[in-house]
Amino acid sequence: MTAEAEPGDLVEVRTERGRPLGLAFFSSTSQITLRMLGEGPRDERVLFGDRLRAALAYRDALSPDGNAYRLVSAEADGLPALIVDRYGDYLVVQTLCQASDRRLDLIVELLGEALKPKGILARNDAKIRRLEDLPEVVDVVAGEVPDLIDVREGDITHRVDVRHGQKTGLFLDQRENHLAAGQYARGRALDAFSYNGGFALQMARRCESVLSIDGSELAVAAVADNARRNGLTNIEARLANVFDELRELEIAKERFDTIVLDPPAFAKNKATLAKALGGYKEINLRALKLLKPGGILITCSCSYHVDEALFQDMLLHAAIDAHASVALVEKRLQARDHPVLLGVPETAYLKCFVVRKL
Repeated sequence: MTAEAEPGDLVEVRTERGRPLGLAFFSSTSQITLRMLGEGPRDERVLFGDRLRAALAYRDALSPDGNAYRLVSAEADGLPALIVDRYGDYLVVQTLCQASDRRLDLIVELLGEALKPKGILARNDAKIRRLEDLPEVVDVVAGEVPDLIDVREGDITHRVDVRHGQKTGLFLDQRENHLAAGQYARGRALDAFSYNGGFALQMARRCESVLSIDGSELAVAAVADNARRNGLTNIEARLANVFDELRELEIAKERFDTIVLDPPAFAKNKATLAKALGGYKEINLRALKLLKPGGILITCSCSYHVDEALFQDMLLHAAIDAHASVALVEKRLQARDHPVLLGVPETAYLKCFVVRKL
């Protein structure tokens, strides 16, 4: 009974007729009162231990090409509101609901036993914690964690700020798409909304030149620094508003063989969906005008509210307005270490379309 439960309790959920449905996390403040865990033992050490080991075994089976990737992806691994990311010898943990936060010590202990990391950082400064009446804090909860960590993605090295960087430091959900872009890239490339250069760095190894654009001074500095560290001299990191810069490049009649669009989530909720679709159409229209015939556009959306059908329809109308014929080469999702749980559409949020301009 929720009336008897304490914030963050592990509770048993039953139907009105008393049939058990499984275990759940209870929240006293969130609109998501119950986060289902399904069937499992009531012994929390056994429950969390079993599910953590299963999540880690799955990532081992993926044999990721790099040492920065997601180890635990919340509901998709049967551990709601828990994120665990690996950055080399260090782990970054996020506990995003009352229940997972209450069990942080247990989670840290189990991760320490399984992985022996040099340090674990609790990156609990996400605004979503406010909905659970939880403080926004960043704490080292085991060992020591440096401010900057060098990690590998394919043949590229990134320097990561795990305390202040986006998400837990990198956009790990794009890791496999970065590597795929490196295979498609050729000629002169453009990486718009580049953040720390995940796409730009991979493409630079195959391209004559890469223009990287972002509106954040920190992001532009990170791209330039990562380029230097990897010995890549063909990347220009430019500070600019991407919408404005795409228009300026079009006016200047610039042309590119490969273009990547990886903007932040334009649609934070349903109320902003129409405006978001307008933003996506604008940047894709401009990109298609800048793209040479035969060129490749890799265009992404991490907005859950913009589903695949809406995204594809937007791209079609952008192509029509750009007077461009395009062929769909490939549809991609988030990296496999961010699995999609059938029946939970929120876990399928990232769209990555690869198209060719005819």
